[in-house]
Amino acid sequence: MRGTFAFFVAGIVGMAACGSGSGADTSVTPGATTGAGASGGAGGAGAGAGGGEAGGGGSAQVPGAWCTPIPACDAPPPPPGIAIDWNSILPPIGDPNHRGRDLFLNPGDPQWILAKFSYGTLDDDIKGEFVDVYVNRDCGGTWEHLGTATTTEDGEHATIEGVEDTGGRIYFQIPPDKALGLGRHRVHLVVKGDLSTTDLFLEVVPEGTPVFVSDIDGTLTTYETEEFVALAQGELPEVRKDAAKLFDVLVSKGYHPFYMTARPEWLGARTRAFLDQNGFPHGIVHTTLTKSGALGSEASTYKTGELSMLAQKGMVPAYAFGNTDTDAAAYFSAMVEPAERRVFIEFTDAAHGGRRIESYTELLAEAEALPSLCE
Repeated sequence: MRGTFAFFVAGIVGMAACGSGSGADTSVTPGATTGAGASGGAGGAGAGAGGGEAGGGGSAQVPGAWCTPIPACDAPPPPPGIAIDWNSILPPIGDPNHRGRDLFLNPGDPQWILAKFSYGTLDDDIKGEFVDVYVNRDCGGTWEHLGTATTTEDGEHATIEGVEDTGGRIYFQIPPDKALGLGRHRVHLVVKGDLSTTDLFLEVVPEGTPVFVSDIDGTLTTYETEEFVALAQGELPEVRKDAAKLFDVLVSKGYHPFYMTARPEWLGARTRAFLDQNGFPHGIVHTTLTKSGALGSEASTYKTGELSMLAQKGMVPAYAFGNTDTDAAAYFSAMVEPAERRVFIEFTDAAHGGRRIESYTELLAEAEALPSLCE
């Protein structure tokens, strides 16, 4: 079946319009999403549940829709301070390979900052070392120092947001009096022993926030195993034509991007670099949490679990993009419906009836014709 994108969106717009209201913060900060009941323009705040009727001159927006450009979040990092002695007898060996865990969060959720710190080709983590935590609230121009965390021993901390403590991690909870509001925020982490760094992003969004999900390998790259060939050559993979352009159009309509790959965790920085280099819109990026990644049924299980956690935050993808049977199984399990919303590049989803395309170019006109979720 090859229904149009305009047909796909009708259901989610209707669902959002009929959703119940919440007590979440509805103020809109620069670059932020809209909260439940928010409205645009000078006509005043929208009234009623689920973003009801707006005041004169305003517009009723789908809760959580991106109704301003996604902020670049590219402020220069804060001064790192002075390096201090390592707590361990021997310093780490090799180049740093740190990685932060992006998160979607609902208003009122505990706000955790999660990251892994490791070094060298063996990805050896550091334990009992200090990490300074900074936040760039609302992706503005100012950095705040939230505190200092200590990297963990194996199993020291309870699992948070699906992140099991395999050692060398930080679990830093933002104090309630410094909680982040609706919108996108950048976190900058500095290892005190050598001033090496990593960053992550948090998006605070209301339940019902519109989102699309995409696999990366073979879906955005030109074939499934291209990343590992490119890695051996010291390059980044090639990108499929018009994939970034299509996603830009979806973002302009109000949708949040969620990039989900079964790559190993240590490829997180290269994954971000690929997306940035090829002009994909900024979003939440998740790899697996393992050193080996996931293939076959393990990849399907991983992606199904990720989408289940997303659903617990009141977010079911409006569209899903993939290229394999593992993507198809995960998207079907996540109830991304109707089937035409599950889009597969050069792959026929015989098991679940998703939509096959040969290139992203063929979707551009349909995406441009979508109604905005901000009007």
